[in-house]
Amino acid sequence: MKTRVLTAIVALAVFIPLLILGGLPLQILIAFMAIVAVDEILIMRKKLLISFEAIISNIAVIIAVLPTSWWQNNTIKILSQNNLMYLFIILMLLHTVISKNHFTFDDAAIMVLTVFYVGFGFHFFMSARNMNNGLATLFYALLIVWITDSGAYLVGRQIGKHKLAPRISPNKTWEGSIGGTVVSVIVSAIYLLFFPQTYSWSIMIVISLIASCAGQFGDLIESALKRYYNVKDSGKILPGHGGILDRFDSLLLVLPVLYLLGVIN
Repeated sequence: MKTRVLTAIVALAVFIPLLILGGLPLQILIAFMAIVAVDEILIMRKKLLISFEAIISNIAVIIAVLPTSWWQNNTIKILSQNNLMYLFIILMLLHTVISKNHFTFDDAAIMVLTVFYVGFGFHFFMSARNMNNGLATLFYALLIVWITDSGAYLVGRQIGKHKLAPRISPNKTWEGSIGGTVVSVIVSAIYLLFFPQTYSWSIMIVISLIASCAGQFGDLIESALKRYYNVKDSGKILPGHGGILDRFDSLLLVLPVLYLLGVIN
């Protein structure tokens, strides 16, 4: 427990100031975390981090994370963000042939899905921060994730009886899930009174509900991934907390959902 608390204090002492500062320092941190998250999945997949697919995947996730504004003045078509991501897919497919199927189509599919899952999740993190009201929007997303998680744990521990997804995450319950969402919506409703977002207060309440559910699905997706590869934590970079995916799994789904709903642009 001491290790867990100490890690949380140190991590927040680094993360929160950079989050407030924004700009290039935060972009570097987010790109680094994206690389680590991709490498965590590569390690689960038992891929060497110096392999061709690992190096190309790390480059691709950096490209995915970079804000759209970084590409707007580019005049070379092939160097657009979309085209470079498509080139990454082509390279993964070509690698199956060049490696004589030692690197399989399944491997290629996992690499592509990993880069898109991690890369664009963190991409929308920077998109949110770069908005005019970006800091308040990011704290709104983080608040939903943190309160949902804490509320689900506390409610589930007290009254949880019915398992939510026993084959994926045995400790989660329906009572905890519903309780976490209710608490999250209430807290975010209060937050939105002081820091209004894109839509009216009442519409944002509905979006908070959707985002809270999305965050729980994000958690379950990562739990399913770890169960498939039979690992307890995605990594060890955060002692007592696991890996980057363990800490940001919910946010990697919440942020794209907020983008699709128009809260992030």
